[in-house]
Amino acid sequence: MFCNTIKNFFIKRIAFKRLSNYYLEVSSDKINTVGIIFNDANFKEKKALFSEIERFGIAKNNIKVLVYKKNVNKKEVNEEPFVTLKDIGFSGDFNKIEVQDFIATPFDLLINYYEVNDAPLILISIESKAKFKVGFTSVDKRVNSFMINLHLHQYREFVAELFKYIKILNKL
Repeated sequence: MFCNTIKNFFIKRIAFKRLSNYYLEVSSDKINTVGIIFNDANFKEKKALFSEIERFGIAKNNIKVLVYKKNVNKKEVNEEPFVTLKDIGFSGDFNKIEVQDFIATPFDLLINYYEVNDAPLILISIESKAKFKVGFTSVDKRVNSFMINLHLHQYREFVAELFKYIKILNKL
């Protein structure tokens, strides 16, 4: 427990230091691939969110997910790749291949589906090679290219609002 607190402190420090030197890139590419980052403790409606995104024309096989878990139950079956605090080194590097692959994938759209400034989630978002990043206004403003002022449980409204603006930006 104490080690996790120290590790979380170092990861937070690294994430916000990288965030100070971080610049978002602007891309005019059309959106075909979508990456989504979740905090497992705060959001349980993953399947419903996927179906909402598919409703707007994104194929199911073009949606990739990474789930952040604070605690992992060994008996639990995980459908999606996940990351825990144990998978992040004290220097902010990721030890898990699934996380490295997710970060290296150049998604056309990355949805940061979390409301809290959690250091591991921000670190993943910063390191991601995604071209267009979207999230909530409650998260640090430097992380996302576009922010929506809703709550986590309003996933239908979030997706509808997101795709409304994506169409306005001519990215779909």
